[in-house]
Amino acid sequence: MSSLLRVAGLLGLLVVAGATIWFFRIDELKVAGPRTDYFLYLAALLVLVIGLARWPRVSGTLLVLACIELAWGLGSWALAPPGSPSLLPPVAAEPARFQWHPLLQAVPAPGLAFTSSTGLAIRHSSEGTRGRDPDPARLADSGVVATFGGSATYDIGNGEGDTWPDRLDEALRDDGLVVVNHGVPGYTTAEHVLQTAFYPEKFGKAPRCAVYFVGWNDLRNAHIPDLDAGYADFHMPSQVDSLKVRRIGGSNVTISPLLTVLARLVAAEIDTVRYAKDPYALPPAGGPDPAAASIFERNVRTISAINRARGTPTVWVGQVVNRDRLKGDGLYGWLPRVRDRDLPVLLQQSNALLERTARALGDTYVALPPDAFGPADFVDEGHFSAAGARRFAALLAPVVREACR
Repeated sequence: MSSLLRVAGLLGLLVVAGATIWFFRIDELKVAGPRTDYFLYLAALLVLVIGLARWPRVSGTLLVLACIELAWGLGSWALAPPGSPSLLPPVAAEPARFQWHPLLQAVPAPGLAFTSSTGLAIRHSSEGTRGRDPDPARLADSGVVATFGGSATYDIGNGEGDTWPDRLDEALRDDGLVVVNHGVPGYTTAEHVLQTAFYPEKFGKAPRCAVYFVGWNDLRNAHIPDLDAGYADFHMPSQVDSLKVRRIGGSNVTISPLLTVLARLVAAEIDTVRYAKDPYALPPAGGPDPAAASIFERNVRTISAINRARGTPTVWVGQVVNRDRLKGDGLYGWLPRVRDRDLPVLLQQSNALLERTARALGDTYVALPPDAFGPADFVDEGHFSAAGARRFAALLAPVVREACR
């Protein structure tokens, strides 16, 4: 038995060494980082298997553990769609971008500055907005344009200076306006109601006007049965995991896939934040969803009313997506029950509803033709590339300049 355990340990070490070399060659492993720690952890387990072979029960237990860790880590990575999370730790460690918030679930961590694993420079201001702190002298003499939205406003596809709020800020500099980016990945109009009601002021100044780039994230709730009016049954708790602000479990990954799974199981049972529904377990559904559309319209009207009471002009912008990436019967993941080919149609209907509502309220609506942007303007299904951000800001600037003067 001892000899068999030693042989098994040596074979395991060869597998780990081969995997390590292969990951280095495909640029999926660095000299240091969580993924490197994972391979070192596997190697340490297998060395203990060999060293403790004279005690078969201990050595055998460690061998089983090493096999589980190896299979779950590499197996989940191999089976996951490109860009999707797995149990394998990331190549490089990144600071926590977001922190838990009792109303909004997750907000940007203030004062953050780092370079992401994809090479993008990411910065949060001292007040938790995307981008740098505005120049105090310029801010004192300028009106604030507050931009609200989800990941397409936070602009996850671009680094500092290349986001569309950055480009809009450049375009409005000579008009005595400074842009503050309130966008947060995943945010729907439900979060924007809270942001507008309670947190519109940043850097000691209330917005002169507010721009909302919305629609896509609200459609995440399409076709969820008996949808909660505040998206509290699925979307709101999901933000805790999407933005990784749960203390343990959720989307957090450790160097041990087994520990990761156990932490997620424990969190699912005892954590306060739980999902009331799992729409991913339901089949896709086609056509419009009147219930979700009604909630979306109510939120738009609520935001508009709050701004109107404060004398803050509201600018609405219907969302655009990369239609070339949304043509099949599959689901790219963010919207649980909406097929890729159905999303552009649903978004077109949502934008039409947004336009009707905005005009009825006397707000400004920016109509963007679906063909105004091509594949080169996006980095994925709907987040702008640097070129797309420039194009979007250029289209938006004249309208914002007029509405916010």
